[in-house]
Amino acid sequence: QVQLVESGGGLVQAGGSLRLSCAASGRTFSSYAMGWFRQAPGKEREFVAAISWSSGSTFYANSVKGRFTISRDNAKNTVYLQMNSLKPEDTAVYYCATRRGTVVTGRSLYDYWGQGTQVTVSS
Repeated sequence: QVQLVESGGGLVQAGGSLRLSCAASGRTFSSYAMGWFRQAPGKEREFVAAISWSSGSTFYANSVKGRFTISRDNAKNTVYLQMNSLKPEDTAVYYCATRRGTVVTGRSLYDYWGQGTQVTVSS
């Protein structure tokens, strides 16, 4: 049974940084992709970033490119999202998700989801 547990959310001022973690268990993830999504109140869940467990290749939404960095620690089965230069519009619940196969951006293509962690950026 795949389990994803996010942590690291919180309240930060605009311009600040946070690092989110997603600890994965229940599977050998070498052939999987991991993604981060976010959902703000009243909005749809949107793609943020994704990484391939095996190759380390990454993909970012335009809105976070240059500010956010996704990485993974294979030994710890953990994926990170380093968020710098945060803006109030980054406020959302952040979810990690995983799927077997290549990195994709469509949320419907991910099979397993964590419970989410709240990120609030004050102006």
